[in-house]
Amino acid sequence: MPTHHKIDYIEFPAGDLSPLKDFYRQVFGWNFIDYGPQYAALADAGIDGGFESDTTDSSAKPLVILYSEDLEASLAAVEGQGAPIVKPIFAFPGGRRFHFLDPSGNELAVWSDK
Repeated sequence: MPTHHKIDYIEFPAGDLSPLKDFYRQVFGWNFIDYGPQYAALADAGIDGGFESDTTDSSAKPLVILYSEDLEASLAAVEGQGAPIVKPIFAFPGGRRFHFLDPSGNELAVWSDK
């Protein structure tokens, strides 16, 4: 069960998923759940996360994703501190999320299943 405003997921940019999944499977014994040809979620990796092969719409760095019980309230709090919103709230399979930049320029996201 996700916890409000705690790190819940890490998304990694990726190229071709097939050799990447083979690497992590062989080296660390990880398994994957495929969500279409461009996304593979981690399974048995010690933390929830995934690899996104469509890097045209993602950061070149891993994306830390926090969970929120009230996405709109979290968005308002982030905006209230003056953080730039780089992706407004959007829907994806399983929920909704938004992306913002912290004061050091790190991109993070907040998601909710509500």
